[in-house]
Amino acid sequence: MSKIYLSVIIPSYNEKINLRKGILDKIENFLSRQKYLSEVIIVDDGSTDGSIDLVEEFVKDNPRFSLIKTSHFGKAGAVTSGMLKAKGEFALFMDMDQATPVEEVTKLLPLIKEYDIVIGSRGSKRQGDPWTRLLMARGMILLRTLIVGLHGISDTQCGFKLFKKSVSNKLFSKLEKFHNGYKIISGSSVKAGFDVELLLLARKMGYSIKEVPVEWMYVESRRVSPVKDSVEALEDLVKIKVNDLKGKYKNL
Repeated sequence: MSKIYLSVIIPSYNEKINLRKGILDKIENFLSRQKYLSEVIIVDDGSTDGSIDLVEEFVKDNPRFSLIKTSHFGKAGAVTSGMLKAKGEFALFMDMDQATPVEEVTKLLPLIKEYDIVIGSRGSKRQGDPWTRLLMARGMILLRTLIVGLHGISDTQCGFKLFKKSVSNKLFSKLEKFHNGYKIISGSSVKAGFDVELLLLARKMGYSIKEVPVEWMYVESRRVSPVKDSVEALEDLVKIKVNDLKGKYKNL
C-alpha cells in the first residue's frame, strides 16, 4: 500500500463564503496533478453558518478529502486536531481563504528534508494589505522580539507551515498537553499567540526552522479587529513570556 506523502490540514470556522468560491476544487485540482499521494483534512471548528454542509457534500465526491468535526475551540484547537490525525510523511496547515495558495507548498517541500519545520513568510510587502494590518504586523514583530525573545523569524503569523510528521506529532501533542486540551470558546478566535507559542516550543525542543518567502494576498475578513486583536496579541505574548520564565515549557 502506497504511503501518503503530504497531508494538508485546513481549519474551517464559518467559511461559507470562501467555500462557495470553489476553494476546495482549486486545492483538489492542484493536488491531483502532483506525483505524490496526498490527503486533505478539513477541521470544522463548530461552524454555525451551514458551511459544514458544503464540506460534507464535497468530501462525498472527493476521496482525497476528509472532515473532522469539533466543538468551537478556535484555530489552535482545530489545527492541533487535524495535525494529530494526519497520516502523511509531511504535514502542512494552511488557511481556507487561500491568501497563500496551496501551490506555494512547492517552495517549502524541497527544504523539509533538510529542516524540521519550513514556514511561509509574507515579507514586508503584502499585496492588498490595509495600513492597519501592516501596522499590526510591524507592531507584532517588535513586541514578539522584546517580550518573548523569539529571534530570527520575521513572520510568525503566516498561516502556511510545513512539518515533518514525526516532528508535528511530538510538537502538537506537547502543546495540547500543555493546555490540557482546548476549551470551548464563543465567537471567532484567531489567536496571535498560537503561532508564537508553537514556534517557541519548537525552538526549545531543538527543532530547526526555515523561513521561505511565499505569495500572499490580503483577503477581506470580518474577523480582524485592529484594536481588539492587538490587545489580545499583547496579552498572549505576556502569558507566553510568563510561562517561559516559570519554566513551564521545559518539562513537556
